[in-house]
Amino acid sequence: QVQLVESGGGLVQPGGSLRLSCAISGSRFSIYRMGWFRQAPGKQRELVATITSGGSTNYADSVKGRFTISRDYAKNTVYLQMSSLKPEDTAVYYCNAVTSSTYWGQGTQVTVSS
Repeated sequence: QVQLVESGGGLVQPGGSLRLSCAISGSRFSIYRMGWFRQAPGKQRELVATITSGGSTNYADSVKGRFTISRDYAKNTVYLQMSSLKPEDTAVYYCNAVTSSTYWGQGTQVTVSS
């Protein structure tokens, strides 16, 4: 079992930055990929970024060059650094962990608005 708790969401102006955190507990050594997904109102959940246990990263085209995913093993935390935020980045952001099962956090709201 893996437990995930997101934090760091909030209201930010267009062009601003936020850093999301995902605290990991439980069977974290069995995780081979972590990710961030988001879901805007009326839309399907979509992949934002992933990072494997080997450190390989993958990003949605819409966030490449603006978002960075990273993992701090000492702090058992995965981060999503978001810069140059746009109104279309507004969504609930979910942390995801993949072992032999898939786990989700409860989500954190990010609102980009002036």
